[in-house]
Amino acid sequence: MKRILDFFWPAVGLVAVVVSLILLYHEFRGQDVGPEVWRELRAIRARDYLLAFGSTLVAYAALAWYDKIALRHLGVFNISWLYAGLCSFTTYALAHNIGATVFSGAMVRYRAYHAKGLSAAQVAVLVALCSFTFALGTMFLGGLCLVFDPVLLARFSGLLPGVLTNPTTAFVVGLGLLAFVALYLTGSILGLKPLVVRGFKLEYPRPGIAVRQMLAAPLELVGAAGIIYFALPAEGNPGFVTVLAVFLASFSAALVSNAPGGLGVFEILFIKAMPTTPQIEVLTALLVFRLFYLIIPLIVSVGVVIAFEKSRLKETLAASASGARTGPP
Repeated sequence: MKRILDFFWPAVGLVAVVVSLILLYHEFRGQDVGPEVWRELRAIRARDYLLAFGSTLVAYAALAWYDKIALRHLGVFNISWLYAGLCSFTTYALAHNIGATVFSGAMVRYRAYHAKGLSAAQVAVLVALCSFTFALGTMFLGGLCLVFDPVLLARFSGLLPGVLTNPTTAFVVGLGLLAFVALYLTGSILGLKPLVVRGFKLEYPRPGIAVRQMLAAPLELVGAAGIIYFALPAEGNPGFVTVLAVFLASFSAALVSNAPGGLGVFEILFIKAMPTTPQIEVLTALLVFRLFYLIIPLIVSVGVVIAFEKSRLKETLAASASGARTGPP
């Protein structure tokens, strides 16, 4: 069964990419996309590019905070912000592009944090807490969006079952998401015993950890959505709340699809959910998002990984040479 699952999820991701790219092809068939996108990219003001870049920095700083929060939860205080930040940056830059975020992220984090003395069990807890922090932020912001504007899910009509795009259902779903977050915070504050649901065990962290999670996760998501918001032209821009809500739904679906980098899945859902904005403008904004949030970080992270592995190799060779000199004749 394990071997089947090892092949099943990558296959799901590839199928999701293929289907999404076919849908994108049909959306833009007959259009001269290349020159139009290039024209739209040049039309974005330098100020908006700077704001989009600033949003990227906010998002990745918040992701670094994820790791520091998890380390604090583990009682590990000897790892610097710089080291945790580089580890987090590399982890997410690779995982967002490769797909299977939890697993690819776990491998990178294990190599980095094991070098600092953390055990495999501690790294597993760190990875799980970082993933849950992201999920918690998504539920919190998603719940707020649906409660205050339950019509937002109607943008996915035809892509989601009608019962989910119904405003009443959306409002109830939003309340449910906020109730889960409230339960988590209450359990943390009161120090309740772990909640077990069908084998899933929810450990309540200390209140200080939970509060930090509730600050870091929304900050990261707002920063990521801000890249797209600032890349969209003022005319036809539906507003930040709408962009944020569509981003939460599209990005979450892309992660669940296991498609490498969410390629195609993210784009087709986002474009479909923005019917009043010209498609080419939405596609251009999404390309800016991919460039700032995915491609540039991926290039930088590869250099960080190479530098880290090179330093580890030097340490290993130095230790071996030292052992050979002090060994028996």
